[in-house]
Amino acid sequence: MRAVDLIEKKKRGGEHTPEELDWLISSYMRGEVPDYQIAAWLMAVWFRGMTSPETAALTMAMVRSGQRLDLSGVAPFVVDKHSTGGVGDKTSLAVVPLVAACGVPVAKMSGRGLGFSGGTLDKLESIPGLTVDLSKERFIEQVRRHGLVIAGQSADLAPADGKLYALRDVTATVDCIPLIASSVMSKKIAAGAHGVVLDVKVGRGAFMKDLASARTLAEEMTRIGRAAGMRTAAVLSSMEQPLGRAVGNALEVREAIETLRGQGPPDFVELCLTVGSEMLLMAGRAGTVEEARSLLQQAIASGTGLAKLREMVQAQDGDPSVIDDPDRLPRARLTELVAAPQDGYLAAIDAEEIGLAAVQMGAGRAVKGQPIDHAVGVVFYAKVGSRLRRGDPICELHLNDSALAEQVRRRVLAACAWSEDRVSPPPLIHGIIRGS
Repeated sequence: MRAVDLIEKKKRGGEHTPEELDWLISSYMRGEVPDYQIAAWLMAVWFRGMTSPETAALTMAMVRSGQRLDLSGVAPFVVDKHSTGGVGDKTSLAVVPLVAACGVPVAKMSGRGLGFSGGTLDKLESIPGLTVDLSKERFIEQVRRHGLVIAGQSADLAPADGKLYALRDVTATVDCIPLIASSVMSKKIAAGAHGVVLDVKVGRGAFMKDLASARTLAEEMTRIGRAAGMRTAAVLSSMEQPLGRAVGNALEVREAIETLRGQGPPDFVELCLTVGSEMLLMAGRAGTVEEARSLLQQAIASGTGLAKLREMVQAQDGDPSVIDDPDRLPRARLTELVAAPQDGYLAAIDAEEIGLAAVQMGAGRAVKGQPIDHAVGVVFYAKVGSRLRRGDPICELHLNDSALAEQVRRRVLAACAWSEDRVSPPPLIHGIIRGS
């Protein structure tokens, strides 16, 4: 085979065979196909797309580019959870311990934040001492002993994805559903769980801006999971406004702890119950959604979910006293209230702009590898649909640089829209897609 022939085939709308995709990915990993040819092929895929069988074949070729964890000896069923990324999305920090407290082991590999979307690893590293860099052996042993783990993605798992993504990032081919689906699912399949629940975000603060694209992506990923023999389900959830109240690493950890204590914001609690229920149903721990929700609510009420989070923190060398005293988390030096400029109903909060405001304060990265400030962020007192009078607090900024206060305040206010008429909050859950 020759790379140029595969580029030509895709350029003209042809469909690759599994053997062609295997050859292309393996040859690229061996250095026999150069970046410029893969870049040309990626652009051809962006324009011409891929069929579902092609996307599944590409995914498995990427899985075979590295090692694949075997969790079959850990438990009869191990579940994973993945989010496509959003603003204020600390769901894993609450859902993973809740599901584990219900008796279903959870093995999750996560990533870091880039741009307006926060990363689970960055949030966890707000906890003093906690490590997310675990060997494969320690990852597996923690699932076996404690029933839960959240760690960084191993470079040995689906390494072709890392190389392809680096090229996609600089060739304007990131926003391609077959390439997104194969990227996500190659890592999930390689990580070894028996099933995965995908939280596919849609809206201003998500990478999928419209529901049709988000649904297409979710359906593609569930098909890939089914083809690979992995149980897969997808929750389509709104990211029109920030999730919960807190945006920022330590602030979100605090909110996850509050949620496990039974004091979480309604929208965040609802998403946790929805995603967690799908995980319990998938594992056979519950027979109905109602039963699954009841089990999760019991884990909150009894404190077993909070105890599981404490157990995970300790197992990963973190300070478990943070769970009982969140004031031990990093705290910003300055706080400043942002007040409503007028009477009215809060009609919209642009989640992407709030995420970018948090990045401006130092909570996220503008470029890969940039250090972050775990303490800074935004805590909202009002959500879409809230009735406010002029001067009422919308949110509180947590900053370590007073020079940024006025810029961020203006940015947050510009992200808010107002109405004289009553406004209903946007729907949180747009649907659930169950694969197998």
